[in-house]
Amino acid sequence: MYRRSAAAAVLLAAALTLTACSSGGDGKADAEAAKPKPPAASSVPDPADASAAPVSPDAKPTGPVLPDAKLTPKTGSFKANEKQYLSGRVPEKMDPAAVLQTGQESCQRVERTAKRDKDAATGAIVAGEIPGAKDAITYLCPEQKPILDAASKGFADGTRQSPAAGTYRALTQATTCTWEAKGKDGAVLASGPESPAKPGDKITAAIPAGTATFTSAGCYAWIPA
Repeated sequence: MYRRSAAAAVLLAAALTLTACSSGGDGKADAEAAKPKPPAASSVPDPADASAAPVSPDAKPTGPVLPDAKLTPKTGSFKANEKQYLSGRVPEKMDPAAVLQTGQESCQRVERTAKRDKDAATGAIVAGEIPGAKDAITYLCPEQKPILDAASKGFADGTRQSPAAGTYRALTQATTCTWEAKGKDGAVLASGPESPAKPGDKITAAIPAGTATFTSAGCYAWIPA
């Protein structure tokens, strides 16, 4: 009887411990507190510091939106280009400044990445890793237009239907990039690379006319060479 009671006590203690762990949170608060903060003088929060974006900058609301006449911040005023960006983008009862911030963060990501590596910034836009980059650059950081223009001529890794013939360059540092161009009958028209890539090699693909599908893997993104 004593052994059964002791075993039951152990099980009960374990159950209470699990309950306490589940009710005490998953440690997110501690993780958030440990995140590095941007300098006090920074006018726009670092994207890495945002725990959740209020709305995706490339997703136009499907419901009612604030009319342009009501696109005003709680303090100060928006610039003309900021109002253009916000037009038709702010759901009712949402702070326009919060929506603007998402666009500013997209600009920050493009600017910071381009400063280190323009190809990386172009590839990130092509691959869709910077949400709303097109509108953000167009209205909020037009100085990054060359990056956007380069990205507009490219396409992401995977399968592309009826690609334009020409020579393309893979925006990747990986050596595992492979590609294949097929005609309408499924016959392989070209493939590559011809020899295994080495670190630092630029991988290009010559897509012949008449290509029905171009499939690549491990290449990240492609732009005209």
